[in-house]
Amino acid sequence: MRILLTADSYLPAKNGVVTSLVNLREGLTALGHEVRILTLSDRHHTYYQDGVWYLRSVSLGPMYPGLRFRDTLGRNTLNDLIRWNPDVVHSQSEFSTFSLARRIANTVGAPFIHTYHTLYEDYTSYFFPSRRGGRALAQRFSRYVLSHTDAVIAPTEKIRTLLKIYGVKVPIEVIPTGVNVARFRERNPQAVQALRSQYSIGPDDFVMLYIGRLATEKSIDELIRFFPKESNHIKLLIVGDGPEQEALESLVASRDLQDRVIFAGAQEYEVIPLFYQLGNLFCSASRSETQGLTYVEALSSTLPVLGRADSCIDGLVQDGVNGWQYSSREEFVRNIDLLAGDDALQSEMSCNARESSIPYSQETFARAVESLYMTQWTRKNMQKNWSA
Repeated sequence: MRILLTADSYLPAKNGVVTSLVNLREGLTALGHEVRILTLSDRHHTYYQDGVWYLRSVSLGPMYPGLRFRDTLGRNTLNDLIRWNPDVVHSQSEFSTFSLARRIANTVGAPFIHTYHTLYEDYTSYFFPSRRGGRALAQRFSRYVLSHTDAVIAPTEKIRTLLKIYGVKVPIEVIPTGVNVARFRERNPQAVQALRSQYSIGPDDFVMLYIGRLATEKSIDELIRFFPKESNHIKLLIVGDGPEQEALESLVASRDLQDRVIFAGAQEYEVIPLFYQLGNLFCSASRSETQGLTYVEALSSTLPVLGRADSCIDGLVQDGVNGWQYSSREEFVRNIDLLAGDDALQSEMSCNARESSIPYSQETFARAVESLYMTQWTRKNMQKNWSA
């Protein structure tokens, strides 16, 4: 099949949508499909490179860091893609590239699939003063956008349930985003040791790890406020950057944790697996995830997970098996102390983490999406035949 994937960001940008897009493209290509991508350029001109069309765009950073908007109609690109005649168009973003994806799908008569990646009601505080009004706006917006698709992919049952509550009527299929498990299982002890030295992490230190954006909706302040100060050999390593970094650094200073909480900043895509190898426990307090790819990456790296209780990780994080879900500071601290003080438990949970990541492989992900494509392609072509 000829498959067009569209999104408002792509490499070299780093976020969950980009990670999902990279994994899907690689998985579908491995299955023998021809995959091309339409996205926004990170500069003020349009260009084509290695199967990817980058449309001229402008930064909307003052509204939300990393956000871009196309400032071109993209007629030439649109015509190129229509001539290519994709069998399926699969959108990953609801803004700039969505309307183009919809137009291409309608013109060539291809099924139009969309993956709902972002829980917008948790992000409206960046644009809308009222939390209640922002939530209502997010619901109306999501319902309107998704009404123009043939089918929607929800990464978890939590999102499918939410979209049904929003009143979305098109078919919704739950397909968890997969990761390249092999990438996170390759060991590099020398490189990991170099990182430990770089960040002054001792051989006996127990490392709690967070990887992701430093933004309000990620609730990283909770990890700092709940941090077990009494255990001197425990450290928290925060990998990533974002608008909340300065506030989080101030919180660390106010709690006198500068030697225990380490900010590693944003890291290149290629070295992220090394940070997972460095950790003993992956921690996240976020409740704004649609799936939480970092949880899957951590488990693939044999790293147990401690996550704020949320339905998006039900079935993924199993209490006492490959990690825990916590609902209070007491649970948070108890589980850390339990794991940090028991080498045998660490070994057992690491093995369980590895096993539990298997259903989230890149190949499983690609095959599930391929199956949905075939179903929708068959339905669309039957409709064409009936119309004829």
